[in-house]
Amino acid sequence: ATDTMAAAALPTVFINHGGGPCFFMPDDGSGPFPANTWRKMASNLSQLAKLPGPNAPKVKAILVASAHWETEAPAVTVAANPPLLYDYYGFPPETYEIEWPAPGDPDLAQRVKRLLTGAGFPNVLEEREKGFDHGVFIPLKLAFPAADVPVVQLSLVQGLDPKTHLAMGKALAPLRREGVLIIGSGMSFHNLRAFFGADEKSVAAAESFDAWLDATCGEDGDASA
Repeated sequence: ATDTMAAAALPTVFINHGGGPCFFMPDDGSGPFPANTWRKMASNLSQLAKLPGPNAPKVKAILVASAHWETEAPAVTVAANPPLLYDYYGFPPETYEIEWPAPGDPDLAQRVKRLLTGAGFPNVLEEREKGFDHGVFIPLKLAFPAADVPVVQLSLVQGLDPKTHLAMGKALAPLRREGVLIIGSGMSFHNLRAFFGADEKSVAAAESFDAWLDATCGEDGDASA
């Protein structure tokens, strides 16, 4: 019975959503990024829909926590058809015309709210106006190009306290058995000046943090450590 239950749960995933609209610009070095910066990442994201595997339930909806939305208390998008929020700057005009008309899911938003409230988060906010930011629509346009899976966005809580967010994750775990794919979207290293400069100090710090992150949050890691 335990194996059957385990097979019925969707995974949770963390994805690197790159820089701005990077996947929808030339990757040949003619733009703001060095050649082939994003090609491998784009290929990985395009396979995301296949990740759950043949024994997992069908992905009925997606819950995304993007690094680009912080609020004083947990917040969820509740609109039936959220717009897109082009929250990146200085990119080619065509990148502000990208379309990805995935619907929202008000019922899932209320389910998220109930789970968080039941876990001790009494002031879960309902966001009716905000659009999907680029941490949502840029990677998911690659992963789910048909935009036919409903999406709800979940905010981070200001201060980024790890215990708070671990508690939120535990509260939302039942969604994995309800056909909801839970995605964290961000980047483990977001100092882009240092990223492209690749000085030795920054590289060492990034490699050390990534090693800790893999050991702590990977398949055999202990996220409570």
